Amino acid sequence: QVQLVESGGGLVQPGGSLRLSCVASGSIIGDIVMSWYRQAPGNLRELVADILPGGSIFYVNSVKGRFTISRDILKNAVYLQMNSLKPEDTAVYYCHLEMLEGRKRAYWGQGTQVTVSS
Repeated sequence: QVQLVESGGGLVQPGGSLRLSCVASGSIIGDIVMSWYRQAPGNLRELVADILPGGSIFYVNSVKGRFTISRDILKNAVYLQMNSLKPEDTAVYYCHLEMLEGRKRAYWGQGTQVTVSS
């Protein structure tokens, strides 16, 4: 099976920056989609950004121009650079990996807390 380990969350002031990392380990074969989701208390979990095998990238409108998703294929890693952070970005951020081949399994990271506050 696959394990996802996240890091980089923390407390930051409005306007600050954080960089989240997610490293996958285990049996990863073929094309994968790697994504970042977030969930604030009382809210549904929402897709923040993802990156497809061909390099296409999606961002939710609320983070466009502020967040950047990137990947390192050789390391099976995905990153989320978050700039100009706002209080409404406060949430638990989750890494997600979906295999598009084979059994098409999906995996979640444990979540990392991001708090934007003065």
